[in-house]
Amino acid sequence: MSGSFRNSSQPSKRQQAHKQEREWFAVSFKPENFIPGLVIGFIFGMLLDLSKPTKSTTKRNSGLVGKHQQQQSILMASSNSDEELKMVLVVRQDLKMGAGKIASQCAHAATGMYSELMQSQRYLLRQWELCGQAKIVVTCKNQQEMNKLKEAAESIGLPTFVVADAGRTQVSAGSKTVLAIGPGNKSAVDSVTRKLRLL
Repeated sequence: MSGSFRNSSQPSKRQQAHKQEREWFAVSFKPENFIPGLVIGFIFGMLLDLSKPTKSTTKRNSGLVGKHQQQQSILMASSNSDEELKMVLVVRQDLKMGAGKIASQCAHAATGMYSELMQSQRYLLRQWELCGQAKIVVTCKNQQEMNKLKEAAESIGLPTFVVADAGRTQVSAGSKTVLAIGPGNKSAVDSVTRKLRLL
């Protein structure tokens, strides 16, 4: 019978295990241990994230961009590190958009390109950010000229993004309003856009 009763002054094995677990947590999660570990982990994660471009492909308005074009863009950004990177925003003149409409469409083009580059070419994006994110706004005559510029840019590996308007205000739905070319090396972007007039 004496075996069935326990001395209440002695802790059970379960209580002892729980006490040891609490002591381990108390030692492990002290601020002097936890905060430096958190900082080191964050820095390590950032270095891994920014040290190399991602390998995924992105869906563009005209379809999927091939790996070859992505690699060309990345090489263009890294091959001549002394040369600045820039983006050119090409606005269609034939749509006769007002100043506010043009500004909002250019913002759509720049943020659309930025969003795509975050998914596919982070290294190129980071290089452009280090150059101050230069953006130049120029004009083209019509949709046909915009299409030719897009093809020319993509043929040399420059990223492109076309804004298709929702049609809520000044232009009809689906109208291609602005073409973003780049970011890319200034010389490469200029080879496509140098003949266009500034807005």
